[in-house]
Amino acid sequence: MGAPQTSRAALPPLPATARVGVVGTGAMGAGIAQVAAQAGHPVFLYDQQPGAAARAVDGIRAQFARLADKGRLSPAQAEAASARLAPVDSLAGLAGAALVVEAIVENLEAKQALFRQLEALLAPDALLGTNTSSISVTAIGAALQHPGRLAGLHFFNPAPLMALVEVVSGLATDPAVAHTLFATAAAWGKPPVHARSTPGFIVNRVARPYYAEALRILQEGGADCATLDALMRDAGGFRMGPFELMDLIGHDVNFAVTRSVWSAFYHDPRFTPSLIQQELVEAGFHGRKRGRGFYDYRDGAQRPAPAVMADQPRPQPGCIVLWDASDVALALADRLHARGVAYTWGEGTAPADGRIAQAGEGVLYLTDGRTATQRATQSGVANTVLLDLALDYAQAPRIAISAAQGCWAPALGAVCGLLQAAGFEVSRLADLPGLALMRTVAMLANEAADAVNQGVCDVAGADAAMCLGVNYPLGPLAWADRIGLAAIGAVLGHLAGFYGEDRYRISPLIQQRIYAGKRLHE
Repeated sequence: MGAPQTSRAALPPLPATARVGVVGTGAMGAGIAQVAAQAGHPVFLYDQQPGAAARAVDGIRAQFARLADKGRLSPAQAEAASARLAPVDSLAGLAGAALVVEAIVENLEAKQALFRQLEALLAPDALLGTNTSSISVTAIGAALQHPGRLAGLHFFNPAPLMALVEVVSGLATDPAVAHTLFATAAAWGKPPVHARSTPGFIVNRVARPYYAEALRILQEGGADCATLDALMRDAGGFRMGPFELMDLIGHDVNFAVTRSVWSAFYHDPRFTPSLIQQELVEAGFHGRKRGRGFYDYRDGAQRPAPAVMADQPRPQPGCIVLWDASDVALALADRLHARGVAYTWGEGTAPADGRIAQAGEGVLYLTDGRTATQRATQSGVANTVLLDLALDYAQAPRIAISAAQGCWAPALGAVCGLLQAAGFEVSRLADLPGLALMRTVAMLANEAADAVNQGVCDVAGADAAMCLGVNYPLGPLAWADRIGLAAIGAVLGHLAGFYGEDRYRISPLIQQRIYAGKRLHE
């Protein structure tokens, strides 16, 4: 476009009177059109399938009527938004648009061909947006005579409900275009984040460990799907566990995204696809839409329950000793006190091994990425039991533990009894490093930190993208700061040492902040 590189604050959004075109009227295209029309824009929809654009307009108008029935729009607002929608039967019908957003098939050649046609039709100052979730914006723009006018405008499905928009700049994208689209998305009520065009952008890249670590734990026999899903929801605060989420997304789609990111990063082991998921795809078990995935959705099928340890005897007075005034120990103390369970604080010099609590002969530690057996061997405490991470130890209804191979059964039972007396449902995992939630959060934070370190986004953008785009309970970098970067570094280092794989290498950004004694949000 040749526009000056103006600062974001100085660039207004497109005016509400500006025409918006949408090409492709499937779920994503129709959703984007609904958002733009509700924001006040005249919106013109085109689809190469005859009648598809008109059907999409009818569907969006019906959605506006439903919103009016629910009181979310006034009848006048719904009628006005509906009147702003119009189908067109050729690309030429989009000629007066100030912005055209593409939401067609995820195919590079098809997108390039479309934008070449649009470039010839539209005014020189019209903006082009691609809703691609996985194709390089740089590569799409390379087919244009003026690639500066193209940027990614990546909505999440369903677009009217999901808050986030990733505004993705290709190598040739004019900064003024990205800033104008950023302001426009915000004016549409969609919090935007800037991203550079790299594989997966922010969300689809940073989210890979949420699936990958769960799949690895499953493959190694660490726990079953129902238990891991329950832990991620109940201990981690995630809305859905990884297996039920993959079933919802569809394994054909989720596996394809993982393979795309893995391939684009030249087979970086951090993104290695799972053989378990590949087998589901090969079997046609794509999840809910096919009736089978990790769970069985066919009529009459029963959902498996998460594994829970059997109830243990309530600890006797004097049995429970809490050590170290950490957030975990303080939360345990509050939960025990609220339930009338007696405990004492350790007196004298606290052991230097970082124990949280002792119940009978059992000693409880927060996982640091070592297995319980490794930690027991190195500390000389045979009855070692490890506690997994929780988003909020004061409120979490469920927690995971693991025990060293030499742990005496009554010692494990005593620690379990302590946690049950504190109101937790306790799920025992196999003795794998990092347990479930801790290793997952550490890897999410590591990937987000690497995205920041490589200039894909900033710290605030990474956290906002994951909270708004996939409903994470806390941004992964904010979570890492809460846990402590030294602790995150220890978990990743121990995982790398246990597996001997580059998959768990620590992001340079995290290492530098550890050395500097700084948090990520500084």
